[in-house]
Amino acid sequence: MIKQLAPLTLISLLSGCTLINGDRYHQETLSAIGQLQASTEKTNNQVNNLQLQLSNQSDYIDSLESEVISLRDQVNAVQDTMKQQHKQRQQVKTTSAAAPAVQAIPQQPRQELVLGSVESVYVDALKQHFDARVDTGAATSSLNAVNIEEFERNGKEWVKFQLQKTDNSEATEPAIEVPVLRYVKIRQATTEEPVRRAVVQLWVKVGKIHEKAQFTLADRSQMTHPVLLGRAFIRDIALVDVSKQYVQTAKPEPNSNN
Repeated sequence: MIKQLAPLTLISLLSGCTLINGDRYHQETLSAIGQLQASTEKTNNQVNNLQLQLSNQSDYIDSLESEVISLRDQVNAVQDTMKQQHKQRQQVKTTSAAAPAVQAIPQQPRQELVLGSVESVYVDALKQHFDARVDTGAATSSLNAVNIEEFERNGKEWVKFQLQKTDNSEATEPAIEVPVLRYVKIRQATTEEPVRRAVVQLWVKVGKIHEKAQFTLADRSQMTHPVLLGRAFIRDIALVDVSKQYVQTAKPEPNSNN
């Protein structure tokens, strides 16, 4: 009996092994198929990305070609304009050469006013008159400024000062506050080294002349006149007769504050 069962048992064992091996091979096959599908999908994505990049590059090349064509048209237009202008200049030269020469009459400068070597100048900011020396030998104008205080306003340099008529007189009121145009170095009569001085702009009036003039804030306490009018003020406006005084203005009365 045992001998009869032995073959059956052996066959059963062999059949079980065959089933186990078949399942394992089936799982491996499915895994391989899944990996192949993933690899294929990745490859397809890469191909799609490359195609998109090629399409973008093609569009960019087309836009560059359009810009090149536009620039070429602009260059051609400029060249045509230059040729036309050159042709017109040549025609003008030919016409000028053929035309008879016309003698130019020099225009005489308009010098309607004559100032004396001393005039009374009215300073708008103070509403006062000051004696002024009119000197064509001086390039710039200057004031006898005292109590000078420099300060900053809205990020710009300003200066506050008062005018003094003579060495013994009191400084004028009120003080003037104006922006500083620039700084210059000048030599004062009381010092040997150049002194840094501010340059300001004020409205002044001399007779019929009412102009905005630039003045250097100087120390003129040793001078006879507190104001100096230089060439920059009288240029193209008036002539100066050094033999006369108060031609355009009235001589101020002694001890007058007006």
